[in-house]
Amino acid sequence: MKPFRKNLALAIDGGGIRGVIVTQALSVLEDHLGSPLHQIARLAVGTSTGSIISAGIGAGLSAKRMTNLYKELGSAIFPTTLRKILFPLTRYRYPAEPFQSALADQFGNLTMGEFWQYQEPIDVVITTYDLAENRTRFIKPWKEDYQDWLVSKAVLSSCIVPTYFPLVENRFIDGGVGSYANPCYIAAYEAKECLGWDPAETTLISLGTGRPPFTFDPQKTTKLWAWDWIGKVLGIFQQSAYDQQVHLVETYFKDLDFRRFQIDLRENIEMDDVEQIDRLIAYGARLGRMILNDQYDRAQGIDITRAE
Repeated sequence: MKPFRKNLALAIDGGGIRGVIVTQALSVLEDHLGSPLHQIARLAVGTSTGSIISAGIGAGLSAKRMTNLYKELGSAIFPTTLRKILFPLTRYRYPAEPFQSALADQFGNLTMGEFWQYQEPIDVVITTYDLAENRTRFIKPWKEDYQDWLVSKAVLSSCIVPTYFPLVENRFIDGGVGSYANPCYIAAYEAKECLGWDPAETTLISLGTGRPPFTFDPQKTTKLWAWDWIGKVLGIFQQSAYDQQVHLVETYFKDLDFRRFQIDLRENIEMDDVEQIDRLIAYGARLGRMILNDQYDRAQGIDITRAE
């Protein structure tokens, strides 16, 4: 693995329970470095499940500890209940209370502003979408509007996927509903324009939570019903948005040491499939080895301006 530059930033995608892929990969990295990432990284940006991991790094949790939390709490946050069985006859699949309790147990009364008051401040950026104001909010510790926000509230607001959980304060939903499900561009912008880091002295590691397998059968595609297209269209949008963020970073931050890591899944694992935890951890171990071997994602380095 190439050594990091003076400044280290992390950007972590959304993906529900698949976030354990990232925590396991980061555990491999921490073992290699011999130090927890909260002692090394000074910027962590996350969307949805990535916000849990970014806030955890800011709060001093080791990657190994976070992997164990995903294992211990996954079934409590995504329980098999009558509400889930009856969905979509219900408004959402899971109650928010177990998730809220888990976040409160880990982060307590920690506020966003406290990240900025550490002896060595760390910038933790969390995205959420505000339906009342019809805009994405970028929750940061140095912004006066968010300094008193509980970290648990910020993370919950970023993780509330519509149809899975009820809204936070009847207005906040998953920060990854738009193109920020991959927040690497936010991280690059935050580092250069807000923190004043020189891109030539900065390493940005961007981590995905697994790319589902892509299959195309012309015969089956022509027979899809309208409701069959909903999931496919959302998947196409998300993948395009993920890659778009990578290309933006490469285009506008050319001096940055940008490393995007993603792993291809052999099967489609839903964001609430807690039965696949062990398999996801195995994927995470492979992703960790990819980080150590500098095996970047295939989306990195594609020239979208050149006609093929």
